[in-house]
Amino acid sequence: MSIQPPHRPLGRARISPGGARTGAVLDFFGNETGADRHRPIPTAARQVRVALIGGFRPRKCGIATFTTDLFEQLGCHNPEVQVDLHVIDSPNESHAYPEARSVIRADQAEDYRIAARRINEDGVDAVWLQHEYGIFGGPEGEMVLDLVDRVAAPLIVTLHTVLAEPDERQRAILQHILRRASRVMVMSQHSQGLLASLYGVPAERVAVIAHGAPDRPFGRSAMFKAAAGHSGKNVLMTFGLLGPGKGLETMIEALPAIVARHPDTIYRIVGATHPNLVAREGEAYRDSLMARAASLGVSANIEWDNRFLDTEELLDSLEECDIYVTPYPNLQQSTSGTLSYAVATGKAVVATPYVHARELLAEDVGVLVPPRSAQALADAIVGLLDDPEALDAMQRRAYAKGRETIWPRFAAASADLVQSAVASAPRQPPLLATPGFAGVVAMSDSTGMLQHSILTVPDRRHGYCLDDNVRALMLMGVADAVPLAERQRWATVYASFIQYAWNPDERRFRNFMAFDRTWCEDVGSEDSNGRTLWALGHAMRHAPDAGLRRWARLWFDIAVEPLAECHYPRAMAFAMLGAMEALRVEPDHAAARALVVRGGDMLHRLLEEERRPDWAWFEAMLGYDNPRMPQALIEAAVMMGRNDWLDSGLAAMRFICGQQVSSTGLFRAIGSETFHRRYEALPFDQQPLEAWAAIDAAAAAFAASGDRAWLDHAEAAYRWFLGANDRGVVLGDIASGRCRDGVTPQGANENCGAESILAFQLSHYAMQALAREAGTILPAVEERQVAGAVVRTNPLTDRDQQGALANT
Repeated sequence: MSIQPPHRPLGRARISPGGARTGAVLDFFGNETGADRHRPIPTAARQVRVALIGGFRPRKCGIATFTTDLFEQLGCHNPEVQVDLHVIDSPNESHAYPEARSVIRADQAEDYRIAARRINEDGVDAVWLQHEYGIFGGPEGEMVLDLVDRVAAPLIVTLHTVLAEPDERQRAILQHILRRASRVMVMSQHSQGLLASLYGVPAERVAVIAHGAPDRPFGRSAMFKAAAGHSGKNVLMTFGLLGPGKGLETMIEALPAIVARHPDTIYRIVGATHPNLVAREGEAYRDSLMARAASLGVSANIEWDNRFLDTEELLDSLEECDIYVTPYPNLQQSTSGTLSYAVATGKAVVATPYVHARELLAEDVGVLVPPRSAQALADAIVGLLDDPEALDAMQRRAYAKGRETIWPRFAAASADLVQSAVASAPRQPPLLATPGFAGVVAMSDSTGMLQHSILTVPDRRHGYCLDDNVRALMLMGVADAVPLAERQRWATVYASFIQYAWNPDERRFRNFMAFDRTWCEDVGSEDSNGRTLWALGHAMRHAPDAGLRRWARLWFDIAVEPLAECHYPRAMAFAMLGAMEALRVEPDHAAARALVVRGGDMLHRLLEEERRPDWAWFEAMLGYDNPRMPQALIEAAVMMGRNDWLDSGLAAMRFICGQQVSSTGLFRAIGSETFHRRYEALPFDQQPLEAWAAIDAAAAAFAASGDRAWLDHAEAAYRWFLGANDRGVVLGDIASGRCRDGVTPQGANENCGAESILAFQLSHYAMQALAREAGTILPAVEERQVAGAVVRTNPLTDRDQQGALANT
């Protein structure tokens, strides 16, 4: 069935046919909102910290070499940019990276999430990703999206490949990355043009920075030839990982004509065979090239150096050669680091007209020849060798061109790019930036999670409570950005607390424990018991290892029948949520099914009894965790096939949403001052638990109805943590994962207790799950300026809507 909109907007302002409301921008899901969250904050150049992500030495690939160069040259020439290194490691071979802050195994999804969490905890000013489809895990490297969507700082992306004809998946991945990126770096004007024509990326978001190169003296080839034993020889050279696509076959076929004219010529083929090729077929490809050379009678004129050279040794080899050859058949190659190196060291270059060569070798800096033409290659090389003066002149033009790309200039342009990204950072982090885990750990010890804090310091005087430990156990089941071993460790601590809380004489759980581990009561509240059953059912499905899932089943079976007798509607809602989690694991669990049926009947009956024309609620008063009741009724209706329950649950959900949205579209959690007031809702003090409940309940309503208005309400509730609230105060801290205790009339309650931290953390992972369910890998909003307005593409509908920037 389809739900009707609530009688107040679900966290958004509607857009009239005549255009956007004055002073509004569009929200995360493409709707209008009054908050200006994306106005740039101008800053002067300053000390900044950037997380650099890419391959790194000793990994043998072009991206690794580029990232290594970038890391070293920024450190050498621009010390105001502090660089943290996060290395993408190959799934086929692993290396030690002593410089790295973290290592991401390319094919391990968990590593991307863990790296994003660490980057956020570090509080970096920017994140700089080196992108090439082949270096990340998943089809076309799609695993990197999980990292891109979770980092909070402005994202800079270097695109090492921009395909003119991408397939559907390649296009979708790059579009997703571009939506997230604050700045994009490419190394050719051609790539910038493709970004504009294929992806609609405006020029002001793109920096064209030519590949950097070393600064070495000109004209030392005789010295390096002598050192290598090649005095008096004409030296040609190609460098790179060997594999089909380098054009080496064509160059070998050109060699007989070159040698016939200049017999003292040698062709140095420098580089190891690509490791992926070696893994598939060993050295069969290299052997085939050597066999072809032998059949043509030029084996003696080819020198094979089957190594991936480090940068200094590569430069020495380049200095030795007279002509550098890149006969690539793929003309879409937008970057070649060795081409930049060859030009900067003053080498004549003969190349096919691939993208980078066309731009770098323009104005007679080098010679371009058609691809796959051995005759054209031979003619170009022989022409240069026949005319030493022309060869020398071309080498000098190349050297002069290379002065534009030497490391100091490259590093300066790179530092400017980082500063521009930092200066244009939005006031709030991306919606799904992953919170750190330090705040959870700081509130936990070997007993469990402490209840309260004074500011950020745990307050031991208030000890522990069951409520927080069951929420913490639930977090360990979904916090996929936390290493599995760490989740298992803490889940065991929280599970042990729950286990110890059971009072077998009363067949109930205790709730409050003093810091000296003595219980303050024999029986906890119904709500704490119902919430514990929820956590046990949740752990049956989500706990981070099989042993904990079996443990949860054991304790769920112990507790389910006595706790099914609860009478309070919230306690029953909590227990129902746990029973439904258990049924998702074991559909034939009779006690769980009986509890859901009893609870659904109770909530449906209460709503019918208490309903008034202006009050579609289960009680005459509003309290805490309000949306859990309609959430439980909606989920039970779907599971049990009860349309009457579904109608009631959605009606109650529309009512509570209307109570928790301000006239300006902000989420406004029911304040604690409301508790025990009949038919009334007061705005303060607003607490994080309510926002988390709103997100989960909106997700249930969306799943049941398909109405995307519930997505807007979930987003509004999560943005409440990030500053979109009645006092404009940021409650959730992405770096630490802490959360302030709520919104008061004076601003934020500065204490960071366990309940608030866990509500913030669990809200984040609920939004991650909702984003996936809503039909996208992770939501992203594309923005661009159109006639003074911000146009943002709704990722869930692919429709553009427009709003003017707010004047705040």
